[in-house]
Amino acid sequence: MEKETIEVGIIGLGDMGRLYGLSFLAAGWKRVNVCDIPSRYEQLREELAGTGLNVLPDGYSVSRRSDFIVYSVEAANIDRVVGMYGPGTKLGATVCGQTSVKEPEIRAFEKYLPPDVNIVTCHSMHGPRVNPKNQPLVVIRHRSDQESFDRAVRILNSLQSDIVYLNYLDHDRITADTQVATHLAFLSMGTAWKVHKVYPWENPSYVGGIENVKTLMTLRIYSNKWHVYAGLAILNPSARPQVRQYANSVSELFKLMIQEKEEEFRKRVKAAAAFVFGNADRQALLLSDDVLDQFSLSAIPRAQRKPNSHLSLLAVVDCWHALEPSPYDHLICQTPPFRMLLGLTEYLFLEPGSLDDAINAALYNREIRSDDCEFYTATRGWVECIELGSMEGYEKRFTETAAFFEDRLVQGAKASAKLIETLAGTRGST
Repeated sequence: MEKETIEVGIIGLGDMGRLYGLSFLAAGWKRVNVCDIPSRYEQLREELAGTGLNVLPDGYSVSRRSDFIVYSVEAANIDRVVGMYGPGTKLGATVCGQTSVKEPEIRAFEKYLPPDVNIVTCHSMHGPRVNPKNQPLVVIRHRSDQESFDRAVRILNSLQSDIVYLNYLDHDRITADTQVATHLAFLSMGTAWKVHKVYPWENPSYVGGIENVKTLMTLRIYSNKWHVYAGLAILNPSARPQVRQYANSVSELFKLMIQEKEEEFRKRVKAAAAFVFGNADRQALLLSDDVLDQFSLSAIPRAQRKPNSHLSLLAVVDCWHALEPSPYDHLICQTPPFRMLLGLTEYLFLEPGSLDDAINAALYNREIRSDDCEFYTATRGWVECIELGSMEGYEKRFTETAAFFEDRLVQGAKASAKLIETLAGTRGST
């Protein structure tokens, strides 16, 4: 009876808003009201005819009649949109947000929502092209009576995700620890390849298991919308230490490499390895030899691969060591890119001979110095953009790099989705 009478609302019908709306319908919630910007009303009515979604003219229409309302809008716009529609929220309704940064979202809810409105917010730790089943879903009870909270959880269970309960401050801290260095590493790889005018699948330095996954995850990120990553990096106060430390790790390791200070370099890398992987079980690797070699965009035989320093991955582990967040403690809020990055670092540091090969290449293979120099420069550029808080600069850097890979973005996104599904199938719920 509840699913027949309760009205669920979604304000913002981008990719994630649609995923939520269709998931709610599939789970049996009969009344799902949706909207986007008013100028798209007629287009959406035609586009979504027959889906069961009730398209309304604007967020005010959704707010006035819905018992559970999800704001699925960009983090940078959450204050403006809640300011427009929040005061008109139905008496006793529950409001939820789907932004990746919760501090500005909660601030907007507290500022604009009537005091009789409940706040139970959430964050799906994946993108719209990933099946939400068994993926982590953070649920935050900020201001709610028990009945409304229980109903919100029943509605969100429609996604079939693995729910993790946090407060909004812990959410922002953990997502900064897991996602910021992850995105920065892959973003910088892409920009370095663009500036160097190198497609990794055409270069022998980027052939083989680790390189396959690095390439696919970079393409996956650049196939998505820039604002998803910009909001997390720029609007999350907990992100700045991660950004600075990753840049410092890249810089300091690169300086040791070009000076060929072997003893100091090895000592630093091994210390980071001991901190992060000291208790790791070799059998618990997130990636395996078989998985790493299944996914490749390159026609170059593996036998022709050249050594690689893997500066990007060495710097990630050095960053984790410096800031001391254990990546394994944060798997409760893992995203597919973070899971891939952790798997790559595990493979590099724990596969026999792999780390020593990377260290030797970093110190003595001068053929790859230009690639590492471009990566170092790209990282610095991204960090400067983030620390300036420039959404416009972030968008420009992102879209220019995405344009360089345009012909392979769809293929890379599909292949990376298959990789993610393969890992989920081999490891169960992840």
